[in-house]
Amino acid sequence: MSEAPFGGYIDIHAHGGGGGSVEDGPDGIIRMRMTHAAHGTAWQLLSLVANPVDLLVASLTTIRAAAAADPSILGAHLEGPFLAPSRHGAHDPAHLIPPDSATVSRLIEAGDGVLRMITIAPELPGAIEAIRRFAAAGVVVAVGHTEATADIAHAAFDAGATVLTHAFNAMPGILGRAPGPLGAALADSRVTIEVIADGMHVSLDNLRWLFAAAPGRVVAITDAMSATGAGDGEYRLGGLAVTVRNGRATVAGTDRLAGSTLTLDRALEVLAEAGVSRDEALAAVTTTPARVLGLDLAALTGSPRSDAAERGGVAGA
Repeated sequence: MSEAPFGGYIDIHAHGGGGGSVEDGPDGIIRMRMTHAAHGTAWQLLSLVANPVDLLVASLTTIRAAAAADPSILGAHLEGPFLAPSRHGAHDPAHLIPPDSATVSRLIEAGDGVLRMITIAPELPGAIEAIRRFAAAGVVVAVGHTEATADIAHAAFDAGATVLTHAFNAMPGILGRAPGPLGAALADSRVTIEVIADGMHVSLDNLRWLFAAAPGRVVAITDAMSATGAGDGEYRLGGLAVTVRNGRATVAGTDRLAGSTLTLDRALEVLAEAGVSRDEALAAVTTTPARVLGLDLAALTGSPRSDAAERGGVAGA
């Protein structure tokens, strides 16, 4: 592994690693952080899959405690429950709900000081108002797992959404007369675009032109699940069974991708294969994700290393 700049990489979208996931509680979080730290990721936002609201609230409490003990944990990302059922991906559709006012209030209250980002499908009833409320509360709002048209995506960005969750995946594609949410994000300089740079979720050609089309606005993420660093086999992602073969994670019995087994050092290799410049790729795992979360990278690099980073041996940290 090459030396990581700035003391390490920043991953703003990851669910697990080392056989553990965020939903597994403190032990799962430690296994996850040790695995990613060993591959150069010094700071990480912990992503939660869609679950009943009571479980999400409990997980936010767990992440708050973990972040208080480990400065490498940047907080929580709720990838659900406000997702389009038709674009649920590896999220259990039984746990998807529209963003009613009471649930939004509860998550804002429970997430105080720990909820950093939430993914919302903006076409759902009440979603635009929910986006305004989360943004006003200081939560970064991302558009994703959505059937949104470009017009609806533009309305979401005007309401305060500033990120597109894993471009190309769990959303309509770009068509000549229907640019969809990705087309809307490319046209809006306020929006940062996530991409899973494993060469499986997005082709190398698409990775190359995405970076060219949105310079300085692309974040490479892992969307990693518990199998990352743990090998092929049978796993769970939230309530769904996942099969991993040759590093490719799919919902059991289907060909539907279920997160990844990616680490950010490997993402840099894939971006190099795609023809993305080294400087652009490094920005996508350091300065650009720091900007998304409003982080002071200089202050981060001067902070104490986490226990996970110490055990995992983050290069350059």
